[in-house]
Amino acid sequence: MEKFFNNLVDFLASATTLMAVLRFLLAVIFVIVGCKIVKRISKKIVNSRAFSHLTKTMRSFLGHVIAACLYIVVIIIGAIILGIELSGFTAIIIVLGISAGLALQGSLANIAGGVMIAGLKPFEIGNYIEGDGVSGVVTDIGVFYTTLKTDDNKKIVVPNAKLSNSTITNYSANESRRLDLTFTVSYHSDLALVKKVLYSCAKVDERVLADPSPAVYVTAHGDKGVILELRMWVRNADYASVKYSMLEQVKVNFDQFGISVPYPQLDVHMTK
Repeated sequence: MEKFFNNLVDFLASATTLMAVLRFLLAVIFVIVGCKIVKRISKKIVNSRAFSHLTKTMRSFLGHVIAACLYIVVIIIGAIILGIELSGFTAIIIVLGISAGLALQGSLANIAGGVMIAGLKPFEIGNYIEGDGVSGVVTDIGVFYTTLKTDDNKKIVVPNAKLSNSTITNYSANESRRLDLTFTVSYHSDLALVKKVLYSCAKVDERVLADPSPAVYVTAHGDKGVILELRMWVRNADYASVKYSMLEQVKVNFDQFGISVPYPQLDVHMTK
């Protein structure tokens, strides 16, 4: 046993082994520190004056691309520090690249989708969109994925390829948006009074835009009553708040003026 420990100490003390350990530690430290520096450098580059004319979406996408390229450089230098010959390392990269290209065709499609999104700009960071069956505020557009935040604060990551090939509804593309609310009243109700009440509810709310002016229409004669639609224009930021407060205010006013709102009921007729 004593001889074994002596041989182990001699092995660890040898110059070759010590140099290999030092190379490995130096390479690990370099990669860790280099990755942290890459994050800062990529952010400074995209936020510099040279990129100031670009949109926030384009700067975010270019930041991810620049960071990916710099990460590759850091890994190559780390390999050189380890003592791997550049020619051999290059061959390894080529083989891995070909294998990854065959296995990750979807990732390449995501990159192409990200380029299309950044170039064509169907939406930008901060927009509220709906696409590929999901909806939310765009928080980031990366090389492979676009990140959304839902109304209930969930994080959704959607592949760029799917978004670039799907129908996208951008609710933030324009400053204002039309809000349509549907109400059903009894056939015995005074339609002139109902329309007046709905119109006044929209006019007294300061968040409802005056131009275009709110409007009330009879849209259908339903099974349970007359169906009316209140149309008003609001700012995108006020859409949800106006919708919920208007529904409450209309109910209060209907009760105040005695306007009946029909609900499902069953009439039973008994015969002898």
